[in-house]
Amino acid sequence: MADTKREIERKYESDDSGLPDLTGVAGVASVVDKGVAHLDATYYDTPDERLASASITLRRRTGGSDAGWHLKFPVAQGVRDEIQAPLSDDLPDELAGLVRSRVRHGELAPVVRLRSDRDVRDLVDADGRLLAEVSVDAVHAQRLAGGDGVAQWTEIEVELADGVDPVFLDKVEKRLRKAGVRPSKSASKLARALAETAPKKLAPGPAADPVTAGDHVLAYVRVQRDAIVELDPAVRQDAEDSVHSMRVATRRMRSTFKSFGKVLDREVTDPIGDELKWLAGELGVDRDREVLNERLSASLEQVPGALVSGPVAERVSHWAGDRPGGASSRLIGILDSGRYLALLDALDALLADPPLREKAGKKPGKVLPKAVKKDFGKVSALVEQAVELDPGSDRDVAIHEARKKTKRTRYAAEAAVPALGKPAKDLVKTMKSLQNLLGEHQDSVMARQTLRELSAVAHAAGESAFTYGLLYGREEQRAAAVEAELPGFWDGIKGGTDLL
Repeated sequence: MADTKREIERKYESDDSGLPDLTGVAGVASVVDKGVAHLDATYYDTPDERLASASITLRRRTGGSDAGWHLKFPVAQGVRDEIQAPLSDDLPDELAGLVRSRVRHGELAPVVRLRSDRDVRDLVDADGRLLAEVSVDAVHAQRLAGGDGVAQWTEIEVELADGVDPVFLDKVEKRLRKAGVRPSKSASKLARALAETAPKKLAPGPAADPVTAGDHVLAYVRVQRDAIVELDPAVRQDAEDSVHSMRVATRRMRSTFKSFGKVLDREVTDPIGDELKWLAGELGVDRDREVLNERLSASLEQVPGALVSGPVAERVSHWAGDRPGGASSRLIGILDSGRYLALLDALDALLADPPLREKAGKKPGKVLPKAVKKDFGKVSALVEQAVELDPGSDRDVAIHEARKKTKRTRYAAEAAVPALGKPAKDLVKTMKSLQNLLGEHQDSVMARQTLRELSAVAHAAGESAFTYGLLYGREEQRAAAVEAELPGFWDGIKGGTDLL
């Protein structure tokens, strides 16, 4: 079973003088010599180095106190999440799954071997608590694929101990800089090894800023593609909000294809959009029920105990299908499926050879606002229709459709922000507020539907349905409040941004 830990560290260039005296660092009572460890690590990647390009490292290491397989994902500068698995000859399936969105059908193979002599010191406070581990690493790197280069260097690494304020690293760095030690130019040993052992070639030039309407739309699509790929490991690990975030990325991309059909050929994007809809649906199976469970449970907590009749909380929990932590096997199966991997390949192919239409080459200031205004017009028609309808199922449907079109307008405006600036940004904010209001109404509709179902089950079991009816009435009041607020809210939106 793999373990995960947050790694916070800093790396520094080192010369033959070794480690400066760190006894003067504020808070450090003593520096404890832990001896020298001999580490031998083989790093794995695809032939085109997909993991390295995403600053992800996968290695099998022997020696030291944590021999085994290590997979590291970047979180922020100097911060990585490290997943560790026991030492074995083959890559553990759990770690293979976490890089599948990058590797897909490619092969992982050894790319670099790093052998290090690590001279370790522990920085401890007056109570003997570990503050940080400091090491001087003498590294020998050997390229195993894509060349046969070698490199050697020495570096200082400072890794924060668990539970210690990261500010402590600033104190250590102040002392190191005073001794003439400077931060490393490479983010990791692997990055340095790849750079110093690779065959010499021209460095790629800087990415060009988007110019045309097509450039801006594709830039937005690329951001969503990257989000799906990057969130894949988090979804597999059941990280907070990861499923929701991946689902939103699929919706943003699918919506973009629809909004900017004059930029990207829909004969190409519609089939991809259908697959994005499938993925969003699969991601939503557990997510929608989880959100509704939270709503119903929160509402039930507000009901006085004397008005709770029967095992209501237990029925809600059973309906929600409460499960222990960890992504469902069903969802992991989706992420391992050929259909999902084919979707990722299709997105890569679209971005590599985009199906551009004539409008794609035009100036964004003309093409993008027109598409956004068209989407907003659909929102306007649906909201005004809903306001005119009597309360009931027809109004509920109109409000739900208006919410979906509001999201679409919001995402179209997001794509236009880099080109259009403040007017598009203002519209994003406005559409988000409208989306939240209409979303509250739709959540109430779904909650009432579920309460009717739970009430019927309780009644069939001979239980009182009183509390379900009470909760139903409260949901009716919440929906009515939205319907009462909507006309004035909408009047404030119309003509409220320069873009429209």
